[in-house]
Amino acid sequence: MDAPVVVLLIHLTLTQVKALVASSRVEVEASCPLGQFPCGNLSECLPQALQCNGHKDCPNGADEQRCGDNIGWADLFGQTLQNANPVDQYFLNECFLQEYPDSCECIRTDVECVEVNLQDVPLLSPNVTWLSLRSNQIGRLSDFAFSEYSALQRLFLQNNSLQFISKHAFSGLHNLKRLFLSENLISSLSPGVFKDLHQLEWLMLDHNPLSSLCQDTFIGLQSLIYLSMVDASLQQLPHPSFCQHMPALNWLDLEGNQIQSLNYSILKTCSKLEVLLLMDNRIRWVPENTFQSLWKLAELNLSSNRIRELPKNTFKGLSKSLLKLNISHNPLLRVHPSHFHHLVHLQSLALEGIEIPEIQAKMFLPMINLSHMSCKPNTDGISSFEDLLANIVLRVSVWVMAFITCFGNLFVIGMRSLIRAENSLHAACIKVLCCADCLMGVYLFFVGVFDVKFRGQYNRNALLWMESVECRTIGFLAMLSSEVSVLLLTYLTLEKFLVIVFPFSNLRPSKLQTGVVLASIWLLGFIIAAVPLLNEGVFGNYYGRNGVCFPLHSDRQEKPTAKGYSTGIFLGLNLVAFLVIVFSYSSMFYSIYKTGINATDLRSRLHRDVAVANRFFFIVFSDALCWIPIFLVKILSLLKVEIPGTISSWVVIFILPINSALNPILYTLTTSFYREQVELLLCRWQRRHILKKDRKSLTSSTIFMETSRAPCYHQPAYLQRASLSGADPRYA
Repeated sequence: MDAPVVVLLIHLTLTQVKALVASSRVEVEASCPLGQFPCGNLSECLPQALQCNGHKDCPNGADEQRCGDNIGWADLFGQTLQNANPVDQYFLNECFLQEYPDSCECIRTDVECVEVNLQDVPLLSPNVTWLSLRSNQIGRLSDFAFSEYSALQRLFLQNNSLQFISKHAFSGLHNLKRLFLSENLISSLSPGVFKDLHQLEWLMLDHNPLSSLCQDTFIGLQSLIYLSMVDASLQQLPHPSFCQHMPALNWLDLEGNQIQSLNYSILKTCSKLEVLLLMDNRIRWVPENTFQSLWKLAELNLSSNRIRELPKNTFKGLSKSLLKLNISHNPLLRVHPSHFHHLVHLQSLALEGIEIPEIQAKMFLPMINLSHMSCKPNTDGISSFEDLLANIVLRVSVWVMAFITCFGNLFVIGMRSLIRAENSLHAACIKVLCCADCLMGVYLFFVGVFDVKFRGQYNRNALLWMESVECRTIGFLAMLSSEVSVLLLTYLTLEKFLVIVFPFSNLRPSKLQTGVVLASIWLLGFIIAAVPLLNEGVFGNYYGRNGVCFPLHSDRQEKPTAKGYSTGIFLGLNLVAFLVIVFSYSSMFYSIYKTGINATDLRSRLHRDVAVANRFFFIVFSDALCWIPIFLVKILSLLKVEIPGTISSWVVIFILPINSALNPILYTLTTSFYREQVELLLCRWQRRHILKKDRKSLTSSTIFMETSRAPCYHQPAYLQRASLSGADPRYA
């Protein structure tokens, strides 16, 4: 093959390789976040500091490939040829050094002496470009230890026992670009120790007991881009102008130190800084102009510090550059909305571990480019990150309770409209009670509908949902239903109490009085439910504090007026009503028992007392089952006791509507009058069915005539019991 043809093929191959490198860089930027690199073609990203550090951190070892040659595309081309031909691979793996220890490995100009118990820097040929001495027992670096290796570009000294580094230890390393001194015992660095490292780009000093640094420690590092001092026990940065001798510093990692303060003078010369990592320090205060000179800063991490307050304009100077901000896990007392007003280019914001009172969507509207936000909301025990209702049991329960509540109350309304009652006023009260309870079923139905609507993406809609008109409307309906039901039950109980305890007092309301009372109860319930909607400035978002829009649980962010109002309703009005119901039924049972003592038939009296006791017990028990857990949850929330999420969810979804579901059964379907009326209707329906079916059959007609002579009606049991007890039969 002619030489020009070979040159042409190599030129074409190099062109393709350059294109591959360019495309791979685009892919890296697209697939890995800022400050990380991909492990070859694997979908795994690692911090940039782990690349070419002497450790194989990627499963395929991609992070330690192409570290010996700094040319870039030529190295990639060499790796391609290395895999292409065994003969070429032999030449590429050949050592180009005349001198190196037998215990070390040499490939071209790269020397690796890992875990070979070296106690000093070995003798090498001067043309070495890559030297790894990690995981040995080197305790000190004497003057001019590397002076003969002026071609050295990578030097790995991590995980040794280095305690002392002479001032001139790195003299002569004019071409060194990466220096790793991590995981040693270095407690101090002499001024000017790096003065000959004019080409140094990476300096790793992490995991050393460096409690302090001299201002002139970094003299000579004009080209330094990356500086890592993670877990170096630093209490403060050198004053003034930390970056004075590192004007090109791009990346500064100070994670896990003991730094307590920052100010403008420390960072004022770090104008080229793009990444500043200060997490897990002891910073308590950040002055307003601290980051004013960092006009290129793209990533700032202040997480896991002790910052209690951030001035309003802390990040104002970063408005044109900042892309990633992390202030998580700080004891911040307040996050002011103006903190983010200037960050129009911000793409990622982390706020985990910070309690933000009255969080509003408008706080984040200026950040039009925000694509990722990390925060952990304080759960209301009902909703999860993905769903309005957190688990499958709640999702099923809300539909079951909605169906039972709506169907049961509508059935009772229809049945009481068809069957004429002995006391029409009492029947009207029961139908009004069913209407109120039916609203609770409507509320549960809409909760179920919106749970389905937001399934799997509730986190995107939570704030908009809780501030929406729909949430406030169904919260209003739930409160209206609850309070009207409580007031009606109290009224019905008092009416029954007067009839049974004072049977001859004639204290029975007229039709007009009953209408006025019912209208007043609905008006009062409407006012109770509507008052919090009239003034949002006083009550806040009263119904939108959780996903199900019911104001039961109190938290620290709730406005005092709203907390007092809900406390007055649940622990004031509703508790008094519950106690009145318990006292009234206890008095009624005692009155019936006392009246029955004079009865001659002991067995009849005992049977009647047991029946009345069972009925009264279930009425009081259903009220207690509903309201006692609500009272307890409200009291515990006021006492700031942490309530497990499952308890809160069951109280709101299942226990709160239980009265609305059971009232039709307790006040209609279990009464003697309506049971016997239903039996009578069934008997009449059976007679008509037989007559229609066997109208033309003489034998059947004869049978029908015999059946028709058997009466379907007999004296109802409620009249028999009432006549013995002296109670009004209408309320048995």
